[in-house]
Amino acid sequence: MPRRRSPSSSSSTAPRNRTPQPVRVRRRTFGDFVKAFLAFVALLALLVGVPFALAVTAGWPFPETFEPMEWLKQDISVGTFLSILTFVVWLAWAQFTACVLVEMKAALSGVGVPGRVPGAGPSQLLARQLVAAVLLVGATAASFTPGLSQLGQSLDGNQRPTVAAQQTPGLFAQQQEQASGAAAALAEQASHAEAAASTGARQQGDTKFYRIQPPEGRHHDSLWEISERHLGDGRRYKEIFELNKDRTQPDGSKLSEASLIRPGWIMEMPGDARGGELVEMPDEAPGLSPEVRQQIRDYDRTGDHAQGGGGGAAEVSVPEQRPAPAPAPDEAGGQEHAAPARETSSFGLPEALLAAPLLAAGLLGALGHRRRQALWQSAFAGIGGRRGMEPPTPTGDAQDVQDALLVGADPEGVRLLDRSLRGLAASLAAESRPLPTVYAAWLTKGDLHLQLAQPSGKPPAPWQLGQDETLWMLAKDDAGRYGDADTAAPFPGLVSLGTMDDSRLLLNLEAVPGIVSLSGSEADRAAVFASVAAELATNGWSDRMTITLVGFGEDLTPLAPSRLRHLDGIEALIETMEAETRQRRGALGAAGHDSVLTGRTGPAQHTRWAPHLVLLAAEPSAEDAVTLAELAADASRLGIGYLVGTGDGELPGAAWEMEITGEGKLLAPLLGLELDAQLLPAAQQRAVVELFVDADPERGPDGPGDTPPFLVDVSEQGRPAVYARLVGPYEIIGLDTPDGERSALLHEALALLLLHREGVHPRVLSSALWPRGVTDDVREALIERLRAWLGTDPDGTPRLGADATGRLTLAKSVVSDLDVLRSLYHEATQGRGVDSRAVRGRLLTDALVLVRGPLLADRPEGRYRWLGHEIVDAQLPLLVADTGLALSEFHMEKDRAEKAIEALNAALRTASSDERLWNELLRATHALGDPARLTALAADLLGRSGARGLPPRTEALLDELLPTWRDDAALAG
Repeated sequence: MPRRRSPSSSSSTAPRNRTPQPVRVRRRTFGDFVKAFLAFVALLALLVGVPFALAVTAGWPFPETFEPMEWLKQDISVGTFLSILTFVVWLAWAQFTACVLVEMKAALSGVGVPGRVPGAGPSQLLARQLVAAVLLVGATAASFTPGLSQLGQSLDGNQRPTVAAQQTPGLFAQQQEQASGAAAALAEQASHAEAAASTGARQQGDTKFYRIQPPEGRHHDSLWEISERHLGDGRRYKEIFELNKDRTQPDGSKLSEASLIRPGWIMEMPGDARGGELVEMPDEAPGLSPEVRQQIRDYDRTGDHAQGGGGGAAEVSVPEQRPAPAPAPDEAGGQEHAAPARETSSFGLPEALLAAPLLAAGLLGALGHRRRQALWQSAFAGIGGRRGMEPPTPTGDAQDVQDALLVGADPEGVRLLDRSLRGLAASLAAESRPLPTVYAAWLTKGDLHLQLAQPSGKPPAPWQLGQDETLWMLAKDDAGRYGDADTAAPFPGLVSLGTMDDSRLLLNLEAVPGIVSLSGSEADRAAVFASVAAELATNGWSDRMTITLVGFGEDLTPLAPSRLRHLDGIEALIETMEAETRQRRGALGAAGHDSVLTGRTGPAQHTRWAPHLVLLAAEPSAEDAVTLAELAADASRLGIGYLVGTGDGELPGAAWEMEITGEGKLLAPLLGLELDAQLLPAAQQRAVVELFVDADPERGPDGPGDTPPFLVDVSEQGRPAVYARLVGPYEIIGLDTPDGERSALLHEALALLLLHREGVHPRVLSSALWPRGVTDDVREALIERLRAWLGTDPDGTPRLGADATGRLTLAKSVVSDLDVLRSLYHEATQGRGVDSRAVRGRLLTDALVLVRGPLLADRPEGRYRWLGHEIVDAQLPLLVADTGLALSEFHMEKDRAEKAIEALNAALRTASSDERLWNELLRATHALGDPARLTALAADLLGRSGARGLPPRTEALLDELLPTWRDDAALAG
C-alpha cells in the first residue's frame, strides 16, 4: 500500500514545535506609556464624563411618569427635539459602554473572539483600539495577574493571539500593532504558566474528563457542542482537541481531526470546564461503571504529562491497494495493460492536464456540450444569419490544451464514480439509512474508497469495509454492475487535489468541519484554485451547485455560467454568505433535517440542498478571516464549503491546513499527506477559457463562420486517389485491405485522421486507439504501418505526413464522402450555385445521394469510443437537414411539391428528429392540395412526438395549415 510520508524535522513543512519557548518582550518606551495614559483618559472621559455631563445638563433620559397618551397631546417644540437628541446620545453612550465591556472581557479571558454588539461597527472598533492601548500598561505584569495570565491559554505555535487576529486598520493602527506584539509575548509566557499550572492541578487531582455520548436519532456529539455546553463557547473546541490529539482511546484508535470523534471516547477537558456530565479524577465517580472508570484512569496516563511531549500529526488514511490483475491480449495481438501504460513523452502537451483525468473528462464533456449547443442554436435560430455553423479549429495554446484534454480524459472513470456514488445513496435510502459524512475519496487502480468521518456500520453490498471501519471500499469490477440510478448526487463537493503514488485523492469540500486553508506563493495557489474551480464546474458526479469565486484573475464563468459566479471582493462575499447561512439554517429547520445529507435522501432530493462552495483566492484580513471562520463553523451541516488562500499559512479558524510548494507538492503535514498536486496553471487556464469562448455562437461578428475547414474539388478533375465512405457503412476505395489483426486499428486510425483534417497529435491518436494507454514503440509502429498502407502520391510525397507541430496530417489526395458532402453543400449555397439555379440543383442532389445512413454505421462494438468526444454526430444530421431543406426550397420555387417531399424524406432518414424538416414536409404536403394526405402526415407526426407532444412551432403551423388537426387527434385517440 502507499506509505504516508512523514516530513522530517528539518523540513519547512513539518508541524511546528508546540513546546513553549521563552520570548523577548519588547521593552516599553515612554511613548507607549503616554499612549496608554491617553487611551485610559479617553475611556474615562467617554465612560464616566459623558454620562456625568448629560446628567448635569440634561438630566435623566427617562421621564418620571409613564403617560403615553399625554405625551401625544403635547405640542412639538424645540425642547421636544432636544429631549429626543439627549435620549439618542444616552443610547450611543450605552452602546459604547457595552462595546468596551465586551472587548475587555475578551482580552482578559483570552477565550475566542469578542462578540459583536449589534449596530456598533465604528463604536466597537474604537473601543477595541482603546482597550488594546490600555493593555500596554499592564503587559509587564501579566504573568502576575490571574486574568491576563490566561490571555493566550488557547493558543499554540500555529495560531495567532486573539488580539493580533483582529487587527483593523484605523487611527490607532500603531498602538494596535504594539498591543498585538504584547499579546503574542503574553501568550508565550502564559503557555509556560499553563504548563506548570496543569502539572500542579493534576497533583491536586482535579483533572476533568468527558465521555463522548452515543448518537440520539440523527444527532451526533461534536467537540463544538461539548465546548459550548462545558466551556461556554463553541469556538474553544480547539482546546479540547489539543488536549486529546493522538492519545490512544479505549477502542485503540486516536483522535486525529477535531470532527472525527466516536461514541465511548474519552476527552480530557480544560480546567475551567463545568457541567454535570464531567467526571473528576481520581474520584470514584459513582455514576460510572468500574470498567469506564478504569478506562478513564488508563486514558489519563496517556497524556502529555505522562508521555513527556506531544504526539504525532493527524493523518488521513490511505487505502491499501489490491494487486493488479494480469494483462489480457487486446484485439491487435498485443497487451492491453490493466494499469495504463502511458507514453513517456508529452510531445509538448501540457503535463498538468495529462495528469488530471477527471478534470480533463469534465472539461472535455462540457466543451462538447457547448459546441453542440452552438450548432443547434445556429441551425434553429439562425444566429448572426449563419446556418450549419462550423465549430472553430483551435490553434496555438488552445490546440495543445484541447489535445491534452483528449489524451488525459478518463470519461469511463467519471461514469463509474458517478454511478457508484448514486448507487450507494440509492441502496442506503432503500434501507432507510442516512448518508454517511464523507471527508474524502481515494481512487486506487479503479477501486473507490470513501473515508468516513466516523464509523457508520456495514456498507450495503457490493460495498465492503476497508482496512478499518471508517473506510468503505468498492472494487472496480463491482462498480461496473451499477446502472443509472434515479437519485440525487450524494457527494457533489468531491474534487481532486492530487495523487499519492497510485492513489488519487478527492476532498469533499462541503463536509470539512470549517475552513480549508491553502498557503504558498500566489501563482502556485492560483493554479490549485483554478483546477478546483474548473473541476467543480464541469464534473460529471454532481447535479446542481453554486461555486462562488473571489480573487480570481481569469474569469472562469464561460466554463459553466449556471454554476460559477464571481464576486468583486470579500465584503460582498461575507454579506452573501451571511444571508445564505441564515436561509439554509431556516430551510433545514423547516424541513426537519439535521443536515443536507439527510435532505438529499428525502422526497425533495432533486430540488434542494445543492452545495454552495466558496473559493476565496485572495487572502482575507484577520478580521474577515475571523468572520469567515464563524460562518464556516456550522457550514458542513448546511452543505457549504470554504477554500481560502493565505500567504503565511496561518489562517484563524482553519480546520485543515494545506500548502502548495513551488515544486507542485500539496502538503498537509497534520493530515499526513504529501500529494503531487493537481494544477491548472495560468497559461492553460487562459487556453481552456478560450476554447469555451470560441464555442459561443453569440460572441460577435468575428466568430466562426460556416465555411468548412477542408474543401475538395468536386469536379471530374478532382477525383481523389483514396476515397473513404464514412456516411453509412465504412468502405475504402483505392487501397488494399490490410492483412492480419491490425486491419481494424488501421481503419480506425484513418477514420480519425479523416475527421480531423487540421491534424492529429500522435498522443491523441494512440489514446483514441488504446484508451487504457500504450507504450511509445507500439504507437510509432502503428504510425509506420499506417504510412506504408496509405502509400505515396505520384510525385513521391507520402500521403501521411506531419505539420510543423508534429501533428499527423493527410494529403489532399485522401478524401472522405463527408468532405465531399460539405464541399457540395458549400459550393451550392455559397459558390457557383448562388448564380446558377441549374448548378445549385445538381450539387444539392449529388450531396443528398451521398447520405447512406449514420456515421460509420457498421463500426464494431467496443471500438471508436473516441467518437463520444466528437461533435460530428451532431454536425452530420444538421448538414444533411440543411441539404434537404435547400433542395426542397429549390423544387418549391417551381411548385414541384412531390420532388420537395422526396428530398425531405431522404434527409429525414438521417435527421429524423429535425423539426425544420417536418415543418417543411407539412408545407410541401399542404401545397399538394390533398387534405387526407396532410391529415395522415399530421397523425404520423403526432404519434412520433409521444408524451412530449409537438413542438410549439409545429403546433402553430398545423393550426394554420390544418385547423381541424386537434379534433382529428382526439377522435383518433
